[in-house]
Amino acid sequence: MAPQREWFEKDYYSVLGVSSTATPKEITRAYRKLARELHPDANPGDAAAEERFKEVSAAYDVVGDETKRAEYDEVRRMGPMAGAGFGGPGGFGGPGGATFDFEGADLGDLLGGLFGGGGRRGHRNRPRGPQRGADLESEYHASFRDAVAGFETSLHLTSDAACSTCRGSGSKPGTAPVACAQCGGRGVLDDNQGMFSFSSPCPSCAGAGQVITDPCTDCRGTGVTKRSREVKVRIPAGVADGQRIRLKGRGAAGRNGGPAGDLYVIVHVAADTVFGRDGRNLILSVPISFTEAALGTDLTVPTLDGKTVTLRIPAGTPSGKVFRVKGRGVATAKSTGDLLVTVQVSVPAELTDEQREALESLADTLPSAPREHLGVA
Repeated sequence: MAPQREWFEKDYYSVLGVSSTATPKEITRAYRKLARELHPDANPGDAAAEERFKEVSAAYDVVGDETKRAEYDEVRRMGPMAGAGFGGPGGFGGPGGATFDFEGADLGDLLGGLFGGGGRRGHRNRPRGPQRGADLESEYHASFRDAVAGFETSLHLTSDAACSTCRGSGSKPGTAPVACAQCGGRGVLDDNQGMFSFSSPCPSCAGAGQVITDPCTDCRGTGVTKRSREVKVRIPAGVADGQRIRLKGRGAAGRNGGPAGDLYVIVHVAADTVFGRDGRNLILSVPISFTEAALGTDLTVPTLDGKTVTLRIPAGTPSGKVFRVKGRGVATAKSTGDLLVTVQVSVPAELTDEQREALESLADTLPSAPREHLGVA
């Protein structure tokens, strides 16, 4: 894949707090620790933490993938040349030099333009080795309660997939690719120029190191066909609306023996008729009568699991008072939230003559100036 401009500018290892020689397990462990600390659910309303979470996710997306990490390391090894700007004073793009567009250029283009490789060639003529499959994106609409509990589902996709006839080899069944005679199966040709030695993709095998002598008729030797497929997805408990879930290696199939891309599933969570949500906490609004608020009461409220809990509402409870029920919120891999119950005093829109008389009698016994502290009657 083509190196991104950020690869020359950002040290993803530093972002994750690991060394460039860290093992995949160390990288994953560091990412998970930072992701837990910086996740938006753990830092509601913290824009800085959200931005840092995105930066950590972007870093892990590159160095957490074996293929991307190898390409990233190769690009970073060119740091001194990249630092020259390829266009600043003394750089390769200075007066009389060549100017390179990093956006969309791959390493073969870049090195070829620098060292007499004829500049950038069209994609149609450029030799290619194994290519990583494209990343795919899909959307899934979930109910509020399914999103809280977590569930497993299947997505139906139409995309590039390994050819079922040749099983992705590109060769006709019963045959197999043979080692390229020109490069001896290495996929590259060396060009020694004095003190420098350069390698370029072998034109005979397009850098694959193998040649398909009898291509599969269904995929025409690419090893890839477009077809419908079903992908099983495990949606974790507590998934938030708009959350993006990555399924590594479940994207489009690679070409010429390359690895498959990733599948990203964006989850849209529907609103619930009873409960709301704030991070890991569930929100419930419960109306109570004026007499219940004034005299106090035992209030029975529902929970998301279908059970009920009883709250003691003390006498004199004001409208808008929030009561917390521990451990009855959204359970995630990290922790479980609470149920926040807000009581709202319900005021009747119409009164009978008897009710009006009773309230007027009550009003005569209450303080006549409850707004006296505001300086108004």
